[in-house]
Amino acid sequence: MTNQPSPSPSQPTLPGEQAPSTVTPVVALGWLHTAKFLTTAPQLHFLPPLDVPEIAFVGRSNAGKSTCINTLTQQKQLAFASKKPGRTQHINLFALGKQGVTDAVLADLPGYGYAAVPKQDKIRWQQVMANYLVTRENLKAIVLMCDPRHGLTELDEVLLDVVRPRVEEGLKFLVILTKADKLTRAEQTKALSIMKLQAGGGEVRLFSATKRQGIEEVATLLWQWAHPVQATASDRATITPEPRVAD
Repeated sequence: MTNQPSPSPSQPTLPGEQAPSTVTPVVALGWLHTAKFLTTAPQLHFLPPLDVPEIAFVGRSNAGKSTCINTLTQQKQLAFASKKPGRTQHINLFALGKQGVTDAVLADLPGYGYAAVPKQDKIRWQQVMANYLVTRENLKAIVLMCDPRHGLTELDEVLLDVVRPRVEEGLKFLVILTKADKLTRAEQTKALSIMKLQAGGGEVRLFSATKRQGIEEVATLLWQWAHPVQATASDRATITPEPRVAD
């Protein structure tokens, strides 16, 4: 009998945060736990064409991207954290799905903005990432890592500008405020409010691998985005329509 991952302790909901939906965190976390390495690609044309939803994780080097992916999937070394931030310059894909059937893919994009990386490499990877975010057909959601102690950087702002047209067309977007345990509760509330204004309609969640904060909420959100038909059906089954008001 396979042991299901136990849900993490519930965290108090801060103002502006949303409670988990009808999809249980256990289901979402169990699904994420199925993640396994699929392929790595140094350029876009090496990526396999896929017809399942793809969720891309992006962010500045040292923003906690690898830790976040490993925490969500409950695997210590799924996403590789280089000892030299910014040196890993491949797009890594991880397949998700139970019973060996892939129903979604996580894409781990290289961290950007690290000072020690040569300028030409920075420019090249900015172009590769921009092209990926604009042209990847099965891309359904983008998850941006941000250290709330530093806020959005100039490169984060550039990324937001690049993806804004696709977000307006329906692409899902989430900003994860990593390392939230480094902030006081008041600072968390403030950072959450500020980022909601900057995210341009995207979702925002506080996250801490150390304190197990935000894990269930993020896992549930990713499951919903990868299974929109099931999520919609579940919502319909549990929500009673409000009576219409006559004009």
